Amino acid sequence: MTAGAPRPLQARDLPGLLAVQQACYGAAFVEGAEVFARRLASPAHRSLVLERGGRVAAYLVAYASRLGHVTPLHGDFQPHAAPDTLYLHDMAVLPQCAGQGLSGGLLAQALAQARAEGLRHTALVSVQGSQGYWARHGYAAHPVPAAAQRAHLASYGAGASYLARTLCIS
Repeated sequence: MTAGAPRPLQARDLPGLLAVQQACYGAAFVEGAEVFARRLASPAHRSLVLERGGRVAAYLVAYASRLGHVTPLHGDFQPHAAPDTLYLHDMAVLPQCAGQGLSGGLLAQALAQARAEGLRHTALVSVQGSQGYWARHGYAAHPVPAAAQRAHLASYGAGASYLARTLCIS
């Protein structure tokens, strides 16, 4: 059975999202349903989900932001009057679906949408040794000059890195 195309993440997807999150992360990175519900209510939200067999198999929690702005772990998305960046807050795939291209499909659709909206950058916080994965997708370390944003980055723990890349607008 193949996965359908990514679609916008909705409140009805939260139980499935939470199940994928539980399967993928240690307790320190699990964010609750209330946090995700608030994020979905934000006008900045650009999150996607992929289903397989009628259940959530993968998701990408993303939102329109500004380069250098970091949402703290367990924090809410903050809308910006003039966003220039698609911030990828969290992407996860059920372990039994790994290696099937689901994350690539989510990422491709999110980046295409960001380009269509005229966003010039994409950024994320890399955790749990994922820097190599993101480097293969063109992301590199990016400075976070503002002290408040560095404090947000620190909420992810030791080894967390802020990464960014430029989006080519056609």
